[in-house]
Amino acid sequence: MTREIATDRYAKLSITLHWLMLALFVGVYACIEIKGLLPRGSNARALFLGLHGLFGISIFALVWIRLLGRLTPRPPITPTPPAWQTGLSHLMHLALYGLMIVTPLMAWLMLAAGDKPLPYFDFYLSAPVSVDPDLAKRFKYWHEWLGTSGYWLIGLHALAGLFHHYWVGDNTLARMLSGRSRS
Repeated sequence: MTREIATDRYAKLSITLHWLMLALFVGVYACIEIKGLLPRGSNARALFLGLHGLFGISIFALVWIRLLGRLTPRPPITPTPPAWQTGLSHLMHLALYGLMIVTPLMAWLMLAAGDKPLPYFDFYLSAPVSVDPDLAKRFKYWHEWLGTSGYWLIGLHALAGLFHHYWVGDNTLARMLSGRSRS
């Protein structure tokens, strides 16, 4: 018996990782927003900061698996979009992958320069930079700037998927949804 391989959707692992990482991003952003509402020095604030870091490190770990997955063939978009849309798509994905890699690295550098452990379990990694409060502030600025950029990048990515699904009518979004294949 021959098994037909679906070519109109991403593999289940890619789909699962995509939506899991969205959930982790929601957690990252929710935790940092809630943390900002809580009094400094409170246990609840420390908890949300720790969860923020845990979710961020999880994104950083999973992004490498996603990048490996990009080496495998991807299902084609049908009908084929214009070259400018494909180019913008590649730029958006590059920006999102950059966000998932550089933002946690900025956090690590910020904590190391501030002589602080990662915000959960008092876990220490070797510090790649020397303790320098001014440098820690610069890394914090870039970490927060990237985080703010993430709201926009993720929002635009979601809007592009909805635009393709409802306005253009192609299979861009459907390729990342689970379900029976149409092939």
